[in-house]
Amino acid sequence: MSKYMFRATYTPAGAKGLLKDGGTARAKLIDHLVQELGGEMESMHWGIGSDDVFIICTLPDDKTAAAVSVTVSASGAAACTTVPLLTAADIDEVAQVSVGYRLPGS
Repeated sequence: MSKYMFRATYTPAGAKGLLKDGGTARAKLIDHLVQELGGEMESMHWGIGSDDVFIICTLPDDKTAAAVSVTVSASGAAACTTVPLLTAADIDEVAQVSVGYRLPGS
C-alpha cells in the first residue's frame, strides 16, 4: 500500500454542495470511497487558502490514486491534485540509488 495526499480546490458548485451537506457527511463519503478501493483514509482537513481540502490516505497503487484524482476533477465539483508520499525509510532507499546526472555545461 502506498500513501497519498490529495489536495482539492472546490468549484462554486462543489462549495455549494459542501455548504448544503456539511463537512462530516463529506468526510464520511470520502472515507467510504477510499475503503471501497481497498485503502484507508488517515485524515481529512479543510484549509483556508489556495487549496480547500487535504486528504491523507493509503491506496493499493498509483493507478488507483490517479483514478480518484481524475474522477474527482472530471466531476466538476473540485480540481484535484495527488502527491505520492514517501517515508523516511523510502528516502534512505532513494539515497542509495546512483544517478549519473551532471550540471549543464560541466
